[in-house]
Amino acid sequence: MKKILFTVIVIVCLAIINDLTRSVYDIWNKKDFVSKAEQELEAQKDLNNKLKSELSYVQTPEFIEKEARNKLFMAKEGEQRVLVSKPQEELVPNAKEKEIPNWQQWWNLFFE
Repeated sequence: MKKILFTVIVIVCLAIINDLTRSVYDIWNKKDFVSKAEQELEAQKDLNNKLKSELSYVQTPEFIEKEARNKLFMAKEGEQRVLVSKPQEELVPNAKEKEIPNWQQWWNLFFE
C-alpha cells in the first residue's frame, strides 16, 4: 500500500512540476512579447510626436503662404513672377533618333 501511495504522490508531483515548467516557459515568452510591444509603442509615440509637430507647422500661415506661392503661382503685391521656358533643343527630339529604324531601336534596347 505504501508503494502505491508513494507512486501516486510521485506521479502527482511530476505532473505539478510539468505544469509549473510550462507556466514558467510561457511567462518567459510573454516577457519577450511585452518588451517588443513596448519598443513598438515607443516607436509609435515618436512617430506621433513627429506627425504632431508637422501638423502644427502645416497649419502655420508661413506654410500656407509658401504653398500658395509655389503651387498656385501666386505672388505678393509688388512682386513679379518669372516663368523660364526650356531651351529649344530640349523641346525638339533628336534627329538621330528619327533616322534609326524601329527594329534597330528594339535591338539596341535589348542587346546593347
